[in-house]
Formats: sequence, structure tokens, C-alpha cells
Amino acid sequence: MPDEKGNRKIIVAGHISLDITPVFNSSDGKKILKSFRPGKLLEAGKANVCGGGAVFNTGLGLHALGADVLLMANTGDDDFGRILKGKIQERGCESCITVLPGEDTSYTIVLAPKGVDRLFLHNPGCNNTFGFEHVNLKKAEKAAHFHFGYPTLMKRFYQNDGMELKELFCRIKELGLTTSLDLAAVDPDSEAANCRWDRILGSVLPYVDFFVPSIEELGFLLDRPLYEKWQELADGDDITTVLSLKRDVETIANYALQLGAKAVLLKCGAAGMYLKTASKPAFVNGPDFLKEWGEISYFQNSFLPDRILSATGAGDTSIAAFIKAMLEERSPEECVKLAAATGASCVTAYDTVSGLLPFETLEQKIKIGWEEQRRILP
Repeated sequence: MPDEKGNRKIIVAGHISLDITPVFNSSDGKKILKSFRPGKLLEAGKANVCGGGAVFNTGLGLHALGADVLLMANTGDDDFGRILKGKIQERGCESCITVLPGEDTSYTIVLAPKGVDRLFLHNPGCNNTFGFEHVNLKKAEKAAHFHFGYPTLMKRFYQNDGMELKELFCRIKELGLTTSLDLAAVDPDSEAANCRWDRILGSVLPYVDFFVPSIEELGFLLDRPLYEKWQELADGDDITTVLSLKRDVETIANYALQLGAKAVLLKCGAAGMYLKTASKPAFVNGPDFLKEWGEISYFQNSFLPDRILSATGAGDTSIAAFIKAMLEERSPEECVKLAAATGASCVTAYDTVSGLLPFETLEQKIKIGWEEQRRILP
């Protein structure tokens, strides 16, 4: 494992898909969504076609930020799979993609009208057959960090109370890597939604250094009544507008820490990001540069984007920035600040990486007074 700061290889594995995002000409997003009904024709603009999922968004985000990255995922031997592999090759990122004959490449149709939250039509495809054997452990043992994304959309990792997910992370930790785990929203009527996620996360989080889901995802999976209360209070708006830092955000973060995570970074949408870490003894056996990460509670407001074209990938790329900053041995507060700044940069483009800016540029924008959006309640 390379020891030099800034020269640490990162494995990004798990869910990958092709994202198809039609551009809507109207600025009234709520009106567009209300127009979806049988027999109705809605005029749309150009469709943006790009990679999606944690492997593409976080992995290519890391690569765009200058990190040494290796991607691990599955695609089918179909047109969508060939497009995905081509987009990765165009970026020049190293990958270890398994092509599965006869299987569908995952795709997502992203409906993102202006002014409203996104709606997704998702086919998990061969993400459902991705398993332990598709992670190249020989390559992983030469890396410093392992990031896994979206077990909530990958059948083998949520079945049997997450046994295979635990086995994967246990093996990765035996290789001496630091680890991170991200989630994705699930269909409330799906098999995944009806799993016991307290059991799944309780089995895997003791092997996770950085647990990085969104507040909505984790609230839905761990405290459904609380999540439904958020929805009721929001009344169709973004639920982060009704969240309380103390009552809601910190409560959910503490639950995840109790399940075994060392650090929890909750993405709170347009409100910002919250970092909560375990006590200092939890970091004793990790790398020396993480020994100062104990007992932190820090909320970072989001930064006001220069423009907003699409929020797709903003959360994933913010995690990319967080991982890179952490491996550069920056302070916890710096890591969260750069993560939030990267998320604000991502939304300025329709794809996930074109809007990303170098850390130096982000730091300069912050230094000269980049406006923050103060939306979280006490």
C-alpha cells in the first residue's frame, strides 16, 4: 500500500448505470410533473446521456479531481454497456469492468424539471448479479481505500440480512484499507425496502470507516415513522427544509454510529452536510492521520451554486471530494467543506463531472466569501 500522501489508490466498486436525462424547456417543474398522465404528450429538449451510479459518479469524480482510481462494476454485452465503457475510456480512468453476456446493463431515466426534486425510472440490470467474486482482491490489496456504492440497489448485497456485503467489507478490512459505504434511495414497494436494514447495517458498519448516505435514504431505512413525519411536514417540498439538526439529523447519525460506523457523513441536500464521528478509541487501530477524527460534530451549510442545471451526481461527487481530501490528510472540517463545495460545482453542468473544480479553485472561492445557503433548523 503506498504511504505517500496524495498517492493513495482508491477502489470504487458496486453500482453503475447509464443515465438518460431529458431536458425540459419549461422552468415550472411542478407544472411539468402534474402533466404526467395517460395520453399526454410533453415536449422535451435534448436528452443528456451519461454514466451514473456510485462507480461512475464517485469514481469519475475522484479521477477528475486528480485521484488514482480503479473502477469495479458489471455491465451487460448490450448497447448501453458499450456506451458506458466508452465513456469511462474517454475519461482515461482505469477500470476492471466485468461484461456479463446475456444480461442487461443498468439504466436510469432521470426526470429533473427545474425547481423540483428528481424522479427516477431505474432498471438495476446486472447490478443485481454483482457479487463478492466481481471485486478483484489482488488489485484491491495494492490500494489504500475502498468505496462501495448502492447495496440498496444490488440484490445480492441486501438479501440474507446483508451477509455478502459484510463478507466483502470484512475481507477488505483484512487487507488494511480504509473503507466507505454509500446508499441510494429505494422504491418503497421493492424487496429492498422491506428488508431489515437495521440488521444489514448492523452487520457491515463495524467494518466501515466512513458511512456516507443521504439523510432521506437513512431515515427511510432506519426510522420509517420519522421519515414519514418529515414527508408530512414538507407537504411535497424538499424534506430538508423541515429538518432540525438536533432532533432529526443528529438523531439519525447517532443511530448509525450505534450500529458500528466510525464516522457518519449525512448528505442533507440543499441544506448541506453533517459529520458525526465516534469516540477517539474507535480510530486507534486505523491510520495515524485519522487518530484526530474522534468525537466530531460538524455541520457545513451548502454553497450557493453559480447556476443549477442538474443535481444528478451532486451527492456522489461530494463524496469523491470528501474521500480525496481525507486521504490528503486534511482536517475533518476541511474535508466536509470541500465536499459541500464540490456538490455545488457539480450542479452547474448536466453531467456529473464537467462542472467539477480543483480544490485550489474551491478554496479560493471560499476564501473570498462564497455565499452559503443557511437552511437547516437548529
